[in-house]
Amino acid sequence: MDEKKGNGRIGKVYLVGAGPGDPGLITVRGKYLLEKAEVVVYDYLASRKLLKHVSKDAILIYAGKKGGAKHTHTQDEINQMLVDHALAGKIVVRLKGGDPFIFGRGGEELERLFAANVPFEVVPGVTSATAAATYAGIPITHRNYTASVAFLTGHEDPTKKDSNVDWSKLATGAGTIVVYMGIKNLPIIVENLVKHGRDPKTPVAVVRWASTPEQRTVVGTLGTIKDVVAEAGIKPPSLIIVGEVVTLRETIDWFEKRPLFGKKIVVTRTRDQASRLIADLEENGADCFECATIDIQPVDSYDILDTELERIEEYHWILFSSLNGVTYFFDRLFKRGMDARDLKGPGIAAVGRSTADLLHSYGVNADLIPPVFTSEGLADSLLDQGVEGRNILIPRAEKGREVLPETLRGAGAQVTIAPVYKNVLPEDRKKELRAELETGKVDMVTFTSSSTVRNFLTMLGAGSEGELKELLKDVKITAIGPITAKTITDNGLTVNLQPEEHTIEEMVKTIVSYYTELRAQQK
Repeated sequence: MDEKKGNGRIGKVYLVGAGPGDPGLITVRGKYLLEKAEVVVYDYLASRKLLKHVSKDAILIYAGKKGGAKHTHTQDEINQMLVDHALAGKIVVRLKGGDPFIFGRGGEELERLFAANVPFEVVPGVTSATAAATYAGIPITHRNYTASVAFLTGHEDPTKKDSNVDWSKLATGAGTIVVYMGIKNLPIIVENLVKHGRDPKTPVAVVRWASTPEQRTVVGTLGTIKDVVAEAGIKPPSLIIVGEVVTLRETIDWFEKRPLFGKKIVVTRTRDQASRLIADLEENGADCFECATIDIQPVDSYDILDTELERIEEYHWILFSSLNGVTYFFDRLFKRGMDARDLKGPGIAAVGRSTADLLHSYGVNADLIPPVFTSEGLADSLLDQGVEGRNILIPRAEKGREVLPETLRGAGAQVTIAPVYKNVLPEDRKKELRAELETGKVDMVTFTSSSTVRNFLTMLGAGSEGELKELLKDVKITAIGPITAKTITDNGLTVNLQPEEHTIEEMVKTIVSYYTELRAQQK
């Protein structure tokens, strides 16, 4: 990616379209460049979630411009910082909402780079106009309605003498008209369209925060849309869509009809394990607040596991009671120059299907999966087979529930616990978690283990049970299984949802069913 200039190293600037708001709409090329970037200069409308793709060592510079607020940097300052970082030899990504060349001032930035002899590249993005229409269920072209569309900015005053908008041609010259940044000037835009021949009964949609969980769409006509927007309190960033195609929203609206749309759900799993749960919830429309209450780290010493691996053939069973136990066990196994073939002697048991699936990815099939996915269920299944005199190894957390080893020992088994990881309380999200709950906008909190519950409560730092209940008074609580549920109730809270099968997949299905039924009741 680097360019050379003389004997010195000169960097390069990549102007990347971030899309309309949904981080999943970034292009493959755009994601690749974010991963390689040494400096990222990003806008107000670019999703912060995209910054997860950026290296921890990269420099992040916020250069947002929010209507009605003081800009963090002027356009000239932004242009100059792009030049300066590139001339310092850095790979720079200029991350811009939507598409850089559609009302994004991308051309101005590239002109400055060209003048400074800085190499550059442009990566298009999904523009807000098409995204807003699509996510609102409005095809901006349709052969039964129109074959033409016009994009314009509503940021300028359409009544000014040197306006670039020819309203006499635009009003009836395009079947669909999409206006960027037009909320402030909506009355003037409507007046000019009607004045120059557009029917006041023409349907109009206004879409705010398109493609994000905060998306909101209102519909009216040129004659009514001013009042509709005012009554709904619609503010920027919003797009205006004018044309008969707006009527198709009644049929095609899909995004806002997803079962979890508009629901804010706190996910408390570890960062590494949260992705599956978050992805499944967001697929159903949820707005997820990722707040890991557990940070998983390796134990300080693996002496116990190392010793037991030396005599692994003497064991009758190895029991895995968590995904982390599997991950850290095999990490240590591999570091010792061993692999799955060294586990051919003992039987392998997994507490649940997800744990068994992870074992399979390491080349090991679980010999035993209990019908009830809990430590108690695993203990019962082993007792049914008889464990007296059996040597059993349990790779697990440094601190964990003792029900499994104690039950097996009580039945005559020789049980060795080998700590392979430890749970540490994260310190970086406490204020954010409390602030999020204090907004009153959180609908649900999900818990996938007793540790997530205990750490969640510690992070909140509620001074009393009354304060805790006040913070969570309108928040539904979902527990993945009975053990987690008991920890919740032992702390004075109520469990609202719990799947019959204790898996992430069933947890999501239970949440979806709950809100689907609730929505049906409210109709």
